[in-house]
Amino acid sequence: MKKILIMSAACMLLLACNNEKKDDTKTGETTVSSADGKTPQQSEFADPKYADWGKKMIASMAAGDIDGWMAGYADNAVYQWSAGDSLAGKEAISKYWKERRANVIDSISFSNDIWLPIKVNTPQKGPDVPGVWLLSWYQVNVKYKNGKKLSFWTHTDHHFDANDKVDRSIQYIDRAPINAALGGK
Repeated sequence: MKKILIMSAACMLLLACNNEKKDDTKTGETTVSSADGKTPQQSEFADPKYADWGKKMIASMAAGDIDGWMAGYADNAVYQWSAGDSLAGKEAISKYWKERRANVIDSISFSNDIWLPIKVNTPQKGPDVPGVWLLSWYQVNVKYKNGKKLSFWTHTDHHFDANDKVDRSIQYIDRAPINAALGGK
């Protein structure tokens, strides 16, 4: 019995030490190779210029310069909110925000901002998109035309296309306090 236990333990030890490389084709994962043939990290920091662009964009929004804010967007851009509603196309996004600034928002400012530009080399499982993303967090301070004031935090993700234009913006925001401040609008 003692010999069987020793043999079983030795077999289990040998099986546990198997260093055979796992085949990624079985899991459905994809990898991207760099020019030098090495597989890059899943993601890495992107050029800080993207953070500068993001700061310039919200400065334009705060100044009421929607055309300046939209200059960074691609013609086929999609602006999406966490609730699932979205706008498709640069023209539709511009029209929405111009109307919003003219008819709803008296003034808006942004503070306590944090910017993280990243480059996704290999998408994780799911519908994510490789390329450069600018992740941002900031406090929004807004005064509406009806006199109500509101301060809240938001998180926005911008994806840049091959021409360094924003082709997707996703804003994570709780719109219930905004709707309440606007009287259900």
